[in-house]
Amino acid sequence: MAKTRWLSDAQQQAWRRFAAVSMLLPAALESQLQRDADLTHFGYWVMAMLSETQDRAIRMSELAALSNGSQSRLSHLIARLEERGWVRRERADEDGRGYLAVLTDAGYDKVVETAPGHVEEVQSLVFDALTVQQVGELDEICAAILPRLTPGC
Repeated sequence: MAKTRWLSDAQQQAWRRFAAVSMLLPAALESQLQRDADLTHFGYWVMAMLSETQDRAIRMSELAALSNGSQSRLSHLIARLEERGWVRRERADEDGRGYLAVLTDAGYDKVVETAPGHVEEVQSLVFDALTVQQVGELDEICAAILPRLTPGC
């Protein structure tokens, strides 16, 4: 049996703070987006990803990877966004297999309308608390951890 690698006191403190941030930050962002835009954080994230792609369209499988969501979760979200007229699905032209998610003009307008409030919340909750150096360190830390969470990334 492998020996347990217990956390040091410093690791335990860092872990507890990181875990608290990783639980509380998404809830705070979700609350702001629900209140101000009637959108979930995942819904906004997906629409923002679409707004940055060429022709505001991308294969559903690629969008699932970009948005860090499962294909099933994405499919359910896209159905809800379609009902609101913000996204539509189209058959992929290249091979006729699979579907593209396409951000409609109304969806693009929703992203543009929602972005300032969301960015302000991110600035307020995260970046206003950090120095320029800490922003760089946060980026490095996330870059080191992310590949362990998303193999093949």
